[in-house]
Amino acid sequence: MRKTKLFWMIAAILTFCGAMTLTSCSDDEIIVVDSDQPVVLNCTKPDYLMAGDKVALISPSYFTPMENVEKTVDVLRSWGLEPVIGPNVGKVVNGRYAGTVAERVSDIRWALSDPEIKAIICNRGGYGTIQLIDQLTLAELKASPKWLVGFSDISTLHGLLTRAGVMSIHGTMSSFLAKGGTDATSTLMRDLLLGKVPCYQLPAHSQNITGKATGTLVGGNICTFAPNLGTQADATKGKDLILFVEEVEESMHNIDRQMRILQMNGVLDRCKGVVLGEFTDCGTEFTYESVEAMLHEMLKNYNIPVLCGFPSGHGDVNLPLVMGANVTIDVRTDGATLQFNIDGEQQQVNTVDITASATPAAVRMRLAGKTE
Repeated sequence: MRKTKLFWMIAAILTFCGAMTLTSCSDDEIIVVDSDQPVVLNCTKPDYLMAGDKVALISPSYFTPMENVEKTVDVLRSWGLEPVIGPNVGKVVNGRYAGTVAERVSDIRWALSDPEIKAIICNRGGYGTIQLIDQLTLAELKASPKWLVGFSDISTLHGLLTRAGVMSIHGTMSSFLAKGGTDATSTLMRDLLLGKVPCYQLPAHSQNITGKATGTLVGGNICTFAPNLGTQADATKGKDLILFVEEVEESMHNIDRQMRILQMNGVLDRCKGVVLGEFTDCGTEFTYESVEAMLHEMLKNYNIPVLCGFPSGHGDVNLPLVMGANVTIDVRTDGATLQFNIDGEQQQVNTVDITASATPAAVRMRLAGKTE
C-alpha cells in the first residue's frame, strides 16, 4: 500500500515538473514558470546615456545601405555620443538579409558583451528577427541590460527583452535618422536615451474607449509579434498588459486575423488597456470607417480603455515608447495621456504640436520590407 502511494506521489511530481518551464536568468537565479499560466513581467530600466557613451549600430533584419549608416553615425556624434558599427553591418545575404543568422546574432552578442557600449540602435526592420528567437537566451539578454532601439520587425527583439526583464525603446532607426535627426521623432528618442521621459498628451479620437489603466507595455508591429505566440519572445504571455499595436500596408482582414489570434490565445483577457498606433496605408476592403473602427467593435466587449491614434509606427511621426515599462493610460472624452512610471526627468509632449514632412509611400514600404 505504501509503495503504491509512493509511486503515485512520484508520478504526480514528475507530471507537475513536466508542465513547468525553467528560465535561467543568471548563474544563481532560476525562474520557474508554469507554461500554462501568465508570466510575471518585471523589467529593469537600463541606465540612461551620458555624453561620450558608445552606441552600437546593428542590422538584425534586412540590410541597410552603408550610406544611411554613415549618416546616422554623424547624427549620433552631433548628439555627443560615440557610434560604433557592428562587424557584420553592410553584408547582404540572399538579396535582403543583413548577413546570415549567425552573423546577425553575433552582432547582437558583440554589442551586449562590450561593457563600453551603453545602447544599441537597429539600422532597419524588414524581416528576419523571427529567425533569431531560438538563437538567443533570456539569460544573456538579462545579464547585460542596455537600451535597444527599433520598431517594425524589431518588435521580436522587444518581446525577447521584455521576457528577459529588460526595458527597450520602440523608436526610430538608422533608415530615418539618416535624414538628419532633427525632427521630433528623432530628438524625443534622443532625449529619452539621455533621461528625459515623455508624458504624452493626445487629442480626443472618435474610436477611443474611455477609462484609466496601468500595466506593462508590450506589443509593436502586430504581424511581427503575433506569430511569436508561445515562444520565448512572447511578451503577451504576461498579465496586466497594456497592448500596443501598429501596422503598415496590411489588409483589414489580415489585421483582424492577427487580433483574433491574440484573442483566441487569451491575450486580450490579460489586457488592462490597449493603445492603437498608426495603421499606415492599410486596406479599406471593408466598409469600416477605419482600422480603429474595426478594432473598436472587438475591443468594446472587454470593458478596458482603448487609446486610438497614438503617433507611433510607420507613419511620418514615430514617437518613442518604452516597451516593458509600467505605464498608465488615461482616456477621456476630451483627450488622453500616456505616462511611463519610470524614473527620469519628465517631459510633457503634446502630440498635436508635432508635425513631420511627408514620407513617400514607396519609401515607407521599402523601409518596412514590404517592397524592395
